[in-house]
Amino acid sequence: MKSLKAIQVLSKIGMILSKIVFICCCVGFGCCIISVPFLAGSAEILKFGDFTLHGLIEKEAGMSLGSMYSAMVIGAIACACEAVLAKFAEVYFKRELRAGTPFTLGGAKELLRLGILALAIPAGYSVIATVWQTIAVRIFENVEKVSTGSLGSVSFGVMFIIGSLLCRYGAELAEKKPMPEVVNTLSEND
Repeated sequence: MKSLKAIQVLSKIGMILSKIVFICCCVGFGCCIISVPFLAGSAEILKFGDFTLHGLIEKEAGMSLGSMYSAMVIGAIACACEAVLAKFAEVYFKRELRAGTPFTLGGAKELLRLGILALAIPAGYSVIATVWQTIAVRIFENVEKVSTGSLGSVSFGVMFIIGSLLCRYGAELAEKKPMPEVVNTLSEND
């Protein structure tokens, strides 16, 4: 039971961290979305002597406005993708804490879904960010390529999927389902 208490503490920490990441991603998404029209609308409004906000940003950041627009949209996409993953992780941890054990069929199903999403969402992000980058080059002038990077790691998705199989196996053992017999496929000559 000592191990189960440790798992419950880790699940509680995971739930809290997932919630924090979700909130931070929502704030980041909002800031990125608000920044795009703010940058577009502040061209002539905000002047400081001979400097405009656009000129100051371009000089200090070393990026064109088109590159900044592109970076803000890509940032919003990244935040939205991470928020989705964080929310699904939070759902898994809540389910695990309610059940009191990770070894339930429902928890294993949630963990499998989280693993599949951890593989699919970064791939989708890369495609969407690349498409947006191509569109931005055609819409704006002097758009430098913005690094889209990778949102996650394939290893996280694989670990979640393997963890779901272990949790499913534990749930089946807990229900005392008969285990399938392992058939020895090796002959005695091998």
